[in-house]
Amino acid sequence: MVERIKDWISRCYIALIMIFLYAPIFVLIVLSFNNSRSRVVWGGFTFDWYVRLFSNKQIMEALITTLVLAFASALIATIIGVLGAVGIHAMRQKNFQIMMIFTNIPMINADIVTGIALMLWFVRFMPLGFGSVLIAHITFNIPYVIMSVMPKIKQMNVSLYEAARDLGANAVYAFFKIILPQLAGGILLSLIHISEPTRPY
Repeated sequence: MVERIKDWISRCYIALIMIFLYAPIFVLIVLSFNNSRSRVVWGGFTFDWYVRLFSNKQIMEALITTLVLAFASALIATIIGVLGAVGIHAMRQKNFQIMMIFTNIPMINADIVTGIALMLWFVRFMPLGFGSVLIAHITFNIPYVIMSVMPKIKQMNVSLYEAARDLGANAVYAFFKIILPQLAGGILLSLIHISEPTRPY
């Protein structure tokens, strides 16, 4: 009986959290079709706001830039992060710990501090623009990729890679056929996390 009560309380608690998280988003979605400018009074169903949105050239340019920036930075950071995670994992214990500390620093550090530091660096050495923002996002994303992929590397069956090499496969072929499929879960998780285009540019 006690276990059932605890289970019921846990389910209610999770339900409340989900409601508080997603109810405001659902309300915004519904009100985006409201024909009235008021956010309290329902004035009828309309697509007018979306027509205006997609007719606005500046907003559409910002949306395209945001999407390109998000997915380009995610792709580049994933490639660098996966290769970096494999390299870090192959290091000796002392060097491994040092590299993991340096990897964790950007994640622990406040985003605004890292952003300001990068901006000051870019102002000194390169013009601000799409390229600087892309590099900044890649810098932000790489630690998340490494931290997402590293647990998969630790679970990886290295014997399969060694067997493939013994049977004549070169390092590149063995990497794509043996290692990469075993890391697919961590790579997918990191891509989902870092490719969220949440900020307009």
